[in-house]
Amino acid sequence: MITPAQIRAARALIGWKQSDLASASGVSEISIKNIERGATDPRGSTLASIQSAFAEAGVVFLDPGDVRDGGHGVRLR
Repeated sequence: MITPAQIRAARALIGWKQSDLASASGVSEISIKNIERGATDPRGSTLASIQSAFAEAGVVFLDPGDVRDGGHGVRLR
């Protein structure tokens, strides 16, 4: 699953505000804020909605094995 840091990085990569992500994903802005702060443990379906919105915008999420330094990451398609 995607991490809060990946969500923040993906937003920065494409210039989205939290409100933009909320509109694109159907997840409330308050939930986005809480997820990004790590203040909540979101459902898999919520993260899937967020990931899908980013995928539509051309963002690809990288797992630790996909990144040379071993960490999670994001990039554009």
